[in-house]
Amino acid sequence: MCAEVYNDPAELEEIALKKLKEGHLKDGLKLLLRAAKGYEDFGENERAAKLYMNFGKILLKRTGDLNKSRPSLLKSAYLYLDLIDRLISRVEIDQDVLDEYCLNVLEIFLTLNDEKNLQKYGSQFAALYEDLGETFMGAGDLREAIKAYESAFVYFKLLGDERYKKIAEKLVSVYGERAEEKLTKKDYEGAAEAFERVAVYTRYLFGYDSHYMEMMDTAARNFESASKLAYSEGDLSKTTTLLVRAEYAYLLAGNFKRAKLIGVNTARMLNQVIRTFMGEKDFKKASEKLIELSEALIGIGKIEDFVEPYKKALETFSSIKYRARVRIALLKYLAASEKDEYLLDGMDIAEYYLRRNRDYQALELSESLLEKSQKIDRIRKALHGAEGVY
Repeated sequence: MCAEVYNDPAELEEIALKKLKEGHLKDGLKLLLRAAKGYEDFGENERAAKLYMNFGKILLKRTGDLNKSRPSLLKSAYLYLDLIDRLISRVEIDQDVLDEYCLNVLEIFLTLNDEKNLQKYGSQFAALYEDLGETFMGAGDLREAIKAYESAFVYFKLLGDERYKKIAEKLVSVYGERAEEKLTKKDYEGAAEAFERVAVYTRYLFGYDSHYMEMMDTAARNFESASKLAYSEGDLSKTTTLLVRAEYAYLLAGNFKRAKLIGVNTARMLNQVIRTFMGEKDFKKASEKLIELSEALIGIGKIEDFVEPYKKALETFSSIKYRARVRIALLKYLAASEKDEYLLDGMDIAEYYLRRNRDYQALELSESLLEKSQKIDRIRKALHGAEGVY
């Protein structure tokens, strides 16, 4: 009853979240809905859209009834569409904000199994991002152009629209330009990342062939060069990060011997780095390195050995991003071993979600891809065991 005296939506939201955390679902949802309506009345549509979306998702999870969740989810979607219209009318567009709005709209229509609106708005967003890419290229802003083109690529690819190939060609060109620019400045890490992206989009044009493998090998060699520079500066933490990236680039390039050599040496170095961070009680960094150790072990085929450091990482500092990263490492290992382009396609989109801070979507997608691979059913069970899911 006392909750009725609160009119400020921020206070209502705080109380609602507390109620939900305490397990008072009915009261918590009622207050969450009131808070959403309050934000909407005050013209705070972004916060209203977020709460309507959360309300619908929680209700769906608890009841399993899509019809009950539909009104609030649709309300959220159309508030986000209004926010998108306002955002793109500005002189300067914040792509990070635009990404959040667009991905939320598509997630809602996907949840509602609304294929018509999913196709409609997905196509609109893809075209919007393609136009943005052209605008940024014309203004000489390569960084923002790349971000826009990558979003356009993902949307076209998810829709099964062949226009993704045209975007892939543009991305090969702009990333190639960036790679050359970074090499001129002896920025080996930047060059490696650019060559890696050139490889990714080259594959969509020519398949898992010599073009792709050559570009990925070039990326690997540049990651190695960057790691040597970091090592010479005494930065072991950065060195190991770069070496793990080199390991996987070599793996995807088909240079398994080099990948294994780097992986074995990196695993040894990581154990040393982990002990240092643990001794300093820097558990966040220690957990990050434990995840890298898991990735390094997966990359050399020590599939069962990665579980122990992975479990320790989650016990030290658990995160959804870590769970997604380990699954993506498994997907890369499987894809490289079998030249499986289906797995690589899904993994590319999962990594896109991670770059856009959509960690849960990355986790869901990578998990669903692993579920389709019967060859690692036993490993998946070990993976879930490390996470406390049986």
